[in-house]
Amino acid sequence: MLNDRQIRTLAADVLAGIAPEAELSSVGDHEDLREALDLDSMDFLNFVIGLSERTGRPIPEADAPKLFTMAGLVAYLGG
Repeated sequence: MLNDRQIRTLAADVLAGIAPEAELSSVGDHEDLREALDLDSMDFLNFVIGLSERTGRPIPEADAPKLFTMAGLVAYLGG
């Protein structure tokens, strides 16, 4: 299981490969990552796929809305 810091680092690493100009550290825990980082649906899908690949944990499409915020992402991957 990953802790909060590990999840945030992982998210930043995955995001860097998709949208290098996006600064995850500037996004509040409850802000919508898609809006705050100007991610289109394909970018967000690639972000979710990258998280799944890096963690080895399947993330069903139905669970994607749980990852819209950093707080949701930390709760989902840390749980």
